[in-house]
Parts: sequence; C-alpha cells; structure tokens
Amino acid sequence: MTIAPTAVAPTASAAADRRRWLALAVVMTAAFMDLVDVTIVNIAVPSIQRDTGASFSAVQWITGGYALAFALGLITGGRLGDIFGRKRLFLLGIAGFTVASALCGLSAGPDMLVVSRVLQGVAGAMMVPQVLSIIHVTFPAEERGKVFGMYGAMVGLGAVAGPLLGALLTQWNLFGLEWRPIFLVNLPIGIAGLALGARFITESKSRDALRVDVVGTVLATAGLLLVLFPLTQGEQLGWPLWTFVSMAVGVVVFGLFIAYERRKAGSPLVVLELFRIKSFAAGIAVQLVFGATTGIFFLIWTLYMQAGLGWETLHAGLTAVPFSLAVGGAAGMSVALLVPRFGRKVLQGGALVMKVGVLIYILLVSWLGTGITTWEMVPALLVMGFGMGLIISPITDAILSDVPPEHSGSASGLISTVQQLGWAFGLGLVSVAFFGAVGKVSPAAPDRAAVYSSAFGNGLWWVVGGLTLAFLLMFALPKKIRPAEQPAA
Repeated sequence: MTIAPTAVAPTASAAADRRRWLALAVVMTAAFMDLVDVTIVNIAVPSIQRDTGASFSAVQWITGGYALAFALGLITGGRLGDIFGRKRLFLLGIAGFTVASALCGLSAGPDMLVVSRVLQGVAGAMMVPQVLSIIHVTFPAEERGKVFGMYGAMVGLGAVAGPLLGALLTQWNLFGLEWRPIFLVNLPIGIAGLALGARFITESKSRDALRVDVVGTVLATAGLLLVLFPLTQGEQLGWPLWTFVSMAVGVVVFGLFIAYERRKAGSPLVVLELFRIKSFAAGIAVQLVFGATTGIFFLIWTLYMQAGLGWETLHAGLTAVPFSLAVGGAAGMSVALLVPRFGRKVLQGGALVMKVGVLIYILLVSWLGTGITTWEMVPALLVMGFGMGLIISPITDAILSDVPPEHSGSASGLISTVQQLGWAFGLGLVSVAFFGAVGKVSPAAPDRAAVYSSAFGNGLWWVVGGLTLAFLLMFALPKKIRPAEQPAA
C-alpha cells in the first residue's frame, strides 16, 4: 500500500474504458507473483541447502533478506510513485523484479542468492505499493468494492498456490535445475506484465508537492540492520559482545529516527501523529507480533518436515494445503458474517483458536514423535488455519477504524510495512528459537529426526507466546470494527 493517492478521479469516459480491466489483470498478476514468491521459497529451502551448501544463517537471509528489503522500501516506494508516477514506478519495479528473479535462478552460491533476494525485495517494494494506488485511481468509487474483493481473493489464492507451486517445481527438477525454476518462472510473467502494463496502465501521480525523506529512510534502515543482523548471525558465532552492542545501538538509532520524524516538516517517512490513536498504535503492535510469530512458524515447519522427518518437497507442500484452505475459508467468513456482529472478539477468538491449534500440534509432536504422518497433522493444521483466517482479513479494518480518512493511505502503508518487518524479525528469531538446537546435527546422524522434532516442539512454544501477546494487545482495538474509508482520489 502507499501514501493516500490524490490524483484526479477518473472521468466518466475513463471509467467506461474497458482497458482498465486489462490494467487490473496486469497489476494483480504482478501482486500475485510477489505473494507467491514470498511463500514459494520456504518449501524449497532444504533443496537450496543441499544444492548450494547454504548455512542456517544464509537460509535466514535468503528468506528474511527479501522480507526486510521489501518492508524497508514499501513506504518509500509508495511515495516515489506519488511523486514520479505510479505507472512509471510499477514498470520499473516489475522490470527489476524480473531481473532479480533471473539472478536468483542463476545464483552460483548462497552469497549471490542472498544478494539477489535482497534486490528482489527492493524491486518488489517499488512495484507492490503501486497496485492498490493504480486500482484506486483507475476505477470509480462504485466499482472499487468489487475490485478490492477480487484483490482479496487473489491474496488467498497466493497463500495456497505458493507452497504447492514451490513443491511441484522443486520436485519435478525441470531440466535438472533443482530449486531454480521457483525463481525462473517469474521471467515470462514479468516480461508479459512489463509489455502489457506499458500499454494498458494509465499514468497518475499526486497533485501535492511531496519529497522523499532521505534521512528518515537511512535512519530506519540502519536501525533495523543493527538489530536484525546480530539476531541472524549471533547463534552461529556464539553471541560475541559486538552482537549485543549492535542491538543496543540499533535501539538508539530508532530513538533518533523518532526524534527526527517528529520534527520533520513537509513529507516525513512516518506520520507519527497516527500513533496517538490508541487503536492504531495497538494494531500496529499486533501486526508486528503476529508477523514475527508466523515468520517463525512457517520456516521451522518447512525444515521440520523436510530436513527433520525426511519428507519429499511435494509431500511437505501438499501437507500445507489443509492449512491454506482453512485460512481462506475462515477469512471469508470472518469479514462477511462474524466481524459485523462480534467486532474485536473475532480477532481475539482467532488468536485463541490458532493458539489451541499450536498446542495440539505440540502434543502430537511429543506423542507421535518422528513417526507422525500428514493425516495426523491435519486436525492441528485445520484449527491453526481457521484461527489465522479469523485474523488476517479484518485486522486492517480494525487498525484503521479510528484513523481519519485523510490519513488512511499513509496508515495502510505503515500496516504493510510493519507486517513485513514482523516477518523479518521472526525469521531473525528463528536462530534463537530453532537453529541453535539443530545447527550442529549431521545430516547422517541417527538421531537427526528426533533432534528436529524436539527443536520444532520448542519453537512452537515461541509461537504460543507470540499469539498470547497478540491476544492481549487486541484489547486496545475498537470493540466494533467498521470498514475503513478509502482516501479521497
């Protein structure tokens, strides 16, 4: 998402132009490509490790580097679109994403793959914020509800398609390329999106005189790196003194960032006045905690199934399907039926239901050990997925309920950014929650599966803790949740 678009509303003739539906198909395909790319990598991590010899810290950066770069660039990417043109930034982003995908697929080793994934995240941060802005300025108000509903369905489809597509492409080992097709598949999609986008998307930009907050961006980036880098590398290096110093300095840098943004005139990177709204501040905290919690779960779950239990990639990908279907079903039900009647309680119920599912999973892992099967996991996955679905759809409206319409675009950009930052933090914490226990286990060790199962069970307690904290923070959300007003076009 991006800063509130202020372009002139489409004329009647533009609204009637059928070309806008082709433009919609292009931007939604690009957004789908990004969504799939986030989830498709996790399922291929064991194959990447085997083929490249990537260390656990490299694995964290392969997954977390994308999330971090994407999160850091979201608000800036949206602001650049408002200043220089949303179509221009979208096309630049999709071109960069395609090139970075090629570099990922052609990587000779883990170092090149990490750098290429960071470049992918930067390009995604230029591309994705323009999607909703382009939709907003392309479609008249009476059509936006239907269009945003289609966008939501596409998000749900991405959640299901990512793990399964990653499993299939890796399992098939096309042309002997192992895991590389999960990135190379983006090339024809990106090239087609670039050509069609240049033809069918109409350019738009803000009428306001906006500027990029360079100092704010530098401070935010530096603070995050000072915290995340030692979190990712600390376990492998034995937690030397510099890791703790770096995290402490990172906190100081965040303080400087807040002080600077508070005094910044004109176009600050973050509108700090939003945090005076209780529901918004609490909702941002929920998003951060929930993102970190899910970041931990999805990575350790994939490694547990493949590296620990020895399941093939397709087996692990199919195991994720019940979870994804439960998420999609509950998400639709929560918005259409439950939230209008029960409000905040739906989100809190989702956190509790998901927590129950995790506890069931912990019991199953402890009880069944390394002999656990997919079918025995399904009950826990369905409960977890249902709980997650109750949260992910209404959380944005809950956070924005008390935000003035003129700030909803900026607030939405912050929500997306914090969600990605939470994911990156979670992937950093995996080093503490999981890799410390399995990092020294040889692939040929007879107790490898048992060690991974034990580490996975311990990691799930981190998930329980995160969900408990998210549940408590939700008490600060408004009791009644109403759909957020769209910013004026």
